[in-house]
Amino acid sequence: MADVTPLAFIPSPARNGFSIGPLFFHAYGIAYVFAVAAAILISRRRWRAVGGDPDLPYEVAMWAFPAGLIGGRIYFDITTPSQVPDHWWGVFAIWDGGLGIWGGIAGGVLVGLLVIHRRLGRDDLLRFMEAAAPGLLVAQAIGRIGNYFNQELFGAPTKLFFGLKISPSHRPPGYERFATFEPTFLFELIWNLSLAGFLVWLGSRRKIRAPGLFALYVAGYSGFRVFEETQRIDYSNHFLGLRVNFFVAGVLCLLGLLWFVAVQRGWRGMGASPAEPGPEGSRGRDTQPVAEARRPPPRPPRAKRAR
Repeated sequence: MADVTPLAFIPSPARNGFSIGPLFFHAYGIAYVFAVAAAILISRRRWRAVGGDPDLPYEVAMWAFPAGLIGGRIYFDITTPSQVPDHWWGVFAIWDGGLGIWGGIAGGVLVGLLVIHRRLGRDDLLRFMEAAAPGLLVAQAIGRIGNYFNQELFGAPTKLFFGLKISPSHRPPGYERFATFEPTFLFELIWNLSLAGFLVWLGSRRKIRAPGLFALYVAGYSGFRVFEETQRIDYSNHFLGLRVNFFVAGVLCLLGLLWFVAVQRGWRGMGASPAEPGPEGSRGRDTQPVAEARRPPPRPPRAKRAR
């Protein structure tokens, strides 16, 4: 049966990368490089604005990025084993099958926290999480551009003008006669950027106890994924008739909201006071400004001579 193609649609790229000599560069990987760069630059700017060491985000990314790749691939291999390429190197092929975002976030955040813990005290560690949250969302938005080049992460067929045309080789079984589908990757990209902007605005207008913005990042992103998982038609394992990631996103959204409330109420000492603007490099493990820490102790008063 012929393709059902509307008059207006979003075209998909003919290739998912480009070649330079014998080397082929995947757009998926290039998107991740730009995503990491954006996360570093945004986090660096926000952390420096509250007196933090601007080089710390580089150090964190150096360890958190590869940990995120490993965690994301492990999650993908475990949750969708049938989609792993049938080769000895299939479990490592992030360019063929991709990454599980939940595993990537978990791996990157956990390793990043270990790195930060060596440099900062408890309160400043929480404030760093606050500074990094918008950058993570922007990075995830840029990463979705790689899904566009791979012709993946799309939803049900649609005839609307924003429908994404998918080549026959990328259409799921049972959908071969449809040509255009909902670009759910694009919906998520727009949501992530909007949520990042909202977190920046909220942090500048309200006194949010740290890591309240990070908790809202978890809740907000997961909440959108609850919706997105009801739209996607690509392969996924199901539980109770719904995609597994639907339940993962639902649980994380609820936990993120509860975390935010607990932090703002200071339940059992949770959270830290909001970061205040300060001189660059003024924070460390003892949370004392560097200039103050280096200041010599005051001299004791001289005893007056008896007359």
